[in-house]
Amino acid sequence: MGTTLDTLKAPEGHRHRRKRVGRGIASRRGKTSTRGQKGQLARNNTVPAHFEGGQMPLQRRVPKRGFANIHRVEYHGINVERLEAAFSAGDEVTPEILHAKGLVPKRAKLIKVLGYGEIKTSLKIRVHGVSASAREKIEAAGGSIELAPLKPGPAAAAETSA
Repeated sequence: MGTTLDTLKAPEGHRHRRKRVGRGIASRRGKTSTRGQKGQLARNNTVPAHFEGGQMPLQRRVPKRGFANIHRVEYHGINVERLEAAFSAGDEVTPEILHAKGLVPKRAKLIKVLGYGEIKTSLKIRVHGVSASAREKIEAAGGSIELAPLKPGPAAAAETSA
């Protein structure tokens, strides 16, 4: 008979008692408390994980390349092919609807429509960005594109409250 979830058991000896150090000579771990004698590690010092005994550390020996642009705008792309499959003619496409349908993840704050695939349905699209080829295909199918603001400002807040 095979093992089932309700008969699973931890292997023998899987739990270990905590080592209690510094509790007197009779405990076998008194006096130096398993640290040996003298030296840097016997004292109340800790050594960082990256410390290499004074040798030039690896993170300083390795050459650094490039930089992280703090002003980078990161879009989450979605192709017109996926819009064609998920929406019918005359539907409105917004970031909220794309999130609800599971076409883009929740963490995707900015969404850009890309031009891979074909689109034949007329859609009213309101996203943060659109590629030239996607714009061409959407407008050829009779759809419209409106660009949403990248950062929510007073205009965007007034629009949502109305």
